[in-house]
Amino acid sequence: MSRPRIVIVGAGFAGYRTARTLSRLTRHQADITLLNPTDYFLYLPLLPQVAAGILEPRRVSVSLSGTLPHVRLVLGEADGIDLDGRTVHYTGPEGEEGTLPYDRLVLAAGSVNKLLPIPGVAEHAHGFRGLPEALYLRDHVTRQVELAAAADDRAECAARCTFVVVGAGYTGTEVAAHGAMYTDAQVRKHPMRTGMRPRWMLLDVAPRVMPEMDERLSRTAERVLRQRGVDVRMGTSVKEATHDGVVLTDGTSVDTRTLVWCVGVRPDPLVESLGLPMERGRLLVDPHLQVPGRPELFACGDVAAVPDLNQPGQYTPMTAQHAWRHGKVCAHNVVASLGRGQRRAYRHRDLGFVVDLGGAKAAANPLGVPMSGPAAGAVTRGYHLAAMPGNRVRVAADWLLDAVLPRQAVQLGLVRSWSVPLESSSPEVARVPGRPEAGRPEGAGRPATPTTPDRRRSDTEPEGEQVGGTTNDAAAKTQPDSEPARSRPGGEPAGNQPGGEPAKARPGSEPAKAQPGGQPAKNQPGGEPAKNQPGSEPAKAQPGGEPAKAQPGGESAKNQPHGERAKKGPSGSPRASGKPRRAVEAAGPRPARGGSGRPGKAPRASGAGSAGKHPAAPSGPSRSAGPPTDPGPEPPANQPPPGPDIAPGPVKRTDGRAVEGDS
Repeated sequence: MSRPRIVIVGAGFAGYRTARTLSRLTRHQADITLLNPTDYFLYLPLLPQVAAGILEPRRVSVSLSGTLPHVRLVLGEADGIDLDGRTVHYTGPEGEEGTLPYDRLVLAAGSVNKLLPIPGVAEHAHGFRGLPEALYLRDHVTRQVELAAAADDRAECAARCTFVVVGAGYTGTEVAAHGAMYTDAQVRKHPMRTGMRPRWMLLDVAPRVMPEMDERLSRTAERVLRQRGVDVRMGTSVKEATHDGVVLTDGTSVDTRTLVWCVGVRPDPLVESLGLPMERGRLLVDPHLQVPGRPELFACGDVAAVPDLNQPGQYTPMTAQHAWRHGKVCAHNVVASLGRGQRRAYRHRDLGFVVDLGGAKAAANPLGVPMSGPAAGAVTRGYHLAAMPGNRVRVAADWLLDAVLPRQAVQLGLVRSWSVPLESSSPEVARVPGRPEAGRPEGAGRPATPTTPDRRRSDTEPEGEQVGGTTNDAAAKTQPDSEPARSRPGGEPAGNQPGGEPAKARPGSEPAKAQPGGQPAKNQPGGEPAKNQPGSEPAKAQPGGEPAKAQPGGESAKNQPHGERAKKGPSGSPRASGKPRRAVEAAGPRPARGGSGRPGKAPRASGAGSAGKHPAAPSGPSRSAGPPTDPGPEPPANQPPPGPDIAPGPVKRTDGRAVEGDS
């Protein structure tokens, strides 16, 4: 008899705990597979300390393969689930696709960013859900303070050293508290020339900070924030975001280059494609974390609506405490479904919350006892050390070093603004040039925009951390690569963004000389004449594509409309693509689109791929399938009419002569 196959989707608090408990309970009698886009478990409660430079990124990243013995790790994101065929389809980090068969399936995909239909937020704000976003925020804040310190203009200095955080829940409160300490430490070493100081703003439509917690904890947190100079504005949110600042709901305009979106999150939309009963975006399960009518299917964590047996009629909130304990009960029930042990019903009462406000400040209510000051700080850090599944010694060492040594305020530049767009796809994975994004069928997986109007929050934030109950219906605003980075606050120029790089620097834009299907060698029959010979100069743009930047009638490569396209998923619907142009062309050329008649598209020449993968094209210049996109000016009277392979109009040479026949 073959061993049962157990597949776990997601390695958050619930998925990681399920895999670890199953590894111990099955005793090598089952094949356990963990599907996750990263090879680490991220301890989210300490992420604000990474952004503030207290902890190094690897301290909050626990290795999956190193801490989960007898568990097979598969890197990828689930695209769809065939319940009848009992298979999970996924896409790997390099675009490869695969299928995982299962006998038992545990859905623990977690949650994603929640967007609201506020103009400009998707383009100019950055979330705070994953490690890449924390690293980017640390670099961005450091850069803005350094630029503000060197600025002579008071208006520019004020805009650069103003930081706006939207969402006064668990995460937003900690981000503002740690951020204020971080920037104050920078200014103490390098005062600004204008005499100004950094300004942090915390906005929320709720009546008080962290409204889901005990009122005494809220008062403690707000008092600490105001002591550090944080401008706390309750009952206020963002009405519109622009490149130069934000407009608040009370009509106030704030000049800023930094907008941090900590409003909340929603369950991973993967479960919406299953066609099973849902409860406000979460998959309905019984108290045993099993989907009714599907004995092989379990769900836990943020994607599961688990009945709260302590409060009949309600469901357990989306917190890290519940997700961690869901995983343990789910593992026992999966093993019980295989004939070992008894099923358990999930029942748990919250033991309290802890909020780290930086330094010796914290707010906590362990076992319902409210605490503040250094005592709360000791309880908070002790709780985190006990809850972390690894790296405890390293985390404690970083805390000790931070207490006795100054922080290193440097920007590493490892994560660019276009790598961490505010989207509802995969905040835990940064967009990297050359790495294709996982394709998702229409209606299955993580859509580019939210589709349910339910209020959600992160798995580290108790219920109630939202600023609104609607979702973003503007799909174009959530496309991560449709907006150049220069339009984001403090973003990088468009030239550093995929799709904004000139074509001459892209792989695949100019084939190897004398290769089959490539550009013929110079001075060869039918080839391109040498640069010093009468004739045309080799164009630096793509063969048969857009003209060179110096030619009249030609548009610069980075302004071409096909610099970045929306990629289509398996079902044919367009979707956001993190795959840059260089990766598309390196993977192989597309044939020229003869007779397509699509306006504004410069046809590509055939034979631009590498030798051996595509049939060789005839030597010499490629023939365009259609008329040129921009014919340019009329040729002079003494110039012969252009032939089928000659673009109309003279070509400006560096030696001052106009030569016919180059495009």
